[in-house]
Amino acid sequence: MKRIHTDGACRGNPGPGGWAWASGTSLFASGAAAHTTNQRMEVLAVIEALRENDEGPVEIVSDSSYVVKCFNDKWHVGWLRRGWKNSQGQPVANRDLWEELFAMVLDGSRDVRFSWVKGHSGDPMNEFADVLATDAADSQRGQHS
Repeated sequence: MKRIHTDGACRGNPGPGGWAWASGTSLFASGAAAHTTNQRMEVLAVIEALRENDEGPVEIVSDSSYVVKCFNDKWHVGWLRRGWKNSQGQPVANRDLWEELFAMVLDGSRDVRFSWVKGHSGDPMNEFADVLATDAADSQRGQHS
């Protein structure tokens, strides 16, 4: 199973943001958005990782509880059952991105798993993804290996 670390960053919330994914230090990508939020960048990082790594089973490793709990704690089941409302009855934030990600993950055609890692705790690949995302947010330019 291919492991891909993802991360999102934002300078201000909202503000200039960046996303990144990395499968080792020689296979990675990042990108930027001029006016966004950290949560949008976290979800977009996973979408971009799955777009560019579109075959075989994948483990997404993220420091975003928002992303990981959506799948592992099945938040998405309640969101869909309630017509895209969260547990407080409010519209689910970032629905456009979630819909795109759900189409990639929930159709059963691919084995995609999600693991959480504590951010800024010394995990080398989490730190690498963080640097890529932060650099993209700061420069408003992405990288691709």
